[in-house]
Amino acid sequence: MSKNVVVIGAGPAGYVCAIRLAQLGNQVTVVEKDALGGTCLNVGCIPSKALIAAGALLDKARHAETMGITFGTPKVDVGKLVEWKSAIVGKLTGGVGGLLKNHGCKVVRGDATFTGPKTVKVSGGADGDVTLTGDHIVIATGSVPINIPGFTCDEKDVWSSTGGLAPTEIPGHLVVIGGGYIGLELGMMYSKLGSKVTVLEASPGALPGQERDCVKVIERSLKKMKIEMLTKTFAKSWKKKGSKTVVSAEVDGKMREIECDQVLSTVGRRPFTEGLGLDKAGLAVNDRGFLEVDSQLRTKVPHIFAIGDVAGQPMLAHKGSKEGLVAAAVISGQPDEYDVRCVPAVIFTSPEMASVGLTEDQVKEKGLEYKTGSFPFAASGRAMSLMETDGFVKIISDAKTDEILGVHMVGPEVTELIAEATLAIEMGATVEDIARTIHAHPTLPEAMMEAAEAVHKMAVHIYQKP
Repeated sequence: MSKNVVVIGAGPAGYVCAIRLAQLGNQVTVVEKDALGGTCLNVGCIPSKALIAAGALLDKARHAETMGITFGTPKVDVGKLVEWKSAIVGKLTGGVGGLLKNHGCKVVRGDATFTGPKTVKVSGGADGDVTLTGDHIVIATGSVPINIPGFTCDEKDVWSSTGGLAPTEIPGHLVVIGGGYIGLELGMMYSKLGSKVTVLEASPGALPGQERDCVKVIERSLKKMKIEMLTKTFAKSWKKKGSKTVVSAEVDGKMREIECDQVLSTVGRRPFTEGLGLDKAGLAVNDRGFLEVDSQLRTKVPHIFAIGDVAGQPMLAHKGSKEGLVAAAVISGQPDEYDVRCVPAVIFTSPEMASVGLTEDQVKEKGLEYKTGSFPFAASGRAMSLMETDGFVKIISDAKTDEILGVHMVGPEVTELIAEATLAIEMGATVEDIARTIHAHPTLPEAMMEAAEAVHKMAVHIYQKP
């Protein structure tokens, strides 16, 4: 039976949910206060990867002489670069709009506020004030950057990731607050585009929470790129000194001033629920700001669903899209639930890093007997031909069952290679399943096969001491 559904938010969770709802025969209204596609398409995943690709191309041009290819000195036209990036964003967001229209989804612009458990008032948009009623309501409002004390992001002197993706010039010296994946992705990108980069990270190392063996490769790369990484460091304040910005930071217990041209704050994101009037719907966020949901993405009010960043960690676009598909199925009467064994994480640093499943530390904490096998890209012919030999593929398996528990990669194009590992874990594959599968040669995925062989000390293209 067709339902009338209101989806609040048109990011990767919301628009995917809306389209699937329409495909399943429901009447769908999408409320969006900003651009279709949400943070990911407009000021996150897509524009950052476009600029990162540009930085990588510039870096390859600088090193092409090794292959016997020479260019003139590469130059960056920032205006054209940002225009190119914006064109990609425009095509994708326009595509989302077209898909919603073609599937019969109505889009209402403005801020949504609950006025009751089944009613939402939309105001402030071009459509004027509109009251919507839904048999079901899906909250997909996403997340926003966190501001730390003393560093409110004005997108002028202090950028958030949003400002960092729309530069008018390449800063001479960029200070990045936060050594997580957003900070390192953008910091390394700006380094390749010509900036001197200093990263301030509160924890003892880069990329806290990630597989340490992989992180060590990234930390070595930071040194090669001459990016200064200050750990156990807390940014305290900033001030203007002529045309420069001076950042005051506590570095390992001692105060230090760092003069730079631009500050980029990337200390994380928080779920966005301000102004939603959740209390009018009988809802409240937990102590971490998330809406708690069950395996079918229902909140404690059964006809209201929450998906994406607002529904909890991990705050990743692909996890939100999956939740959107599940919520749409459940609303449509199908017996579905969010039942996934793993969610891949991809980090577009230099080299790239990707992980899925348990880390070695997590396996140890669970008290599991395990084995590991690694294969270095330095032994990969394909990696050599790309001049990208840093890194490896590491597989962690259950010592008793041979089942794959986790796969962690750092190296060329591993953000693409992780899909095989994700499917393997989701299907309950064993290390032997991967090792016995023929992988095309010469390709980067051969490293996955060889790492599987290495778990049992049988890798062919590296020597393993018996």
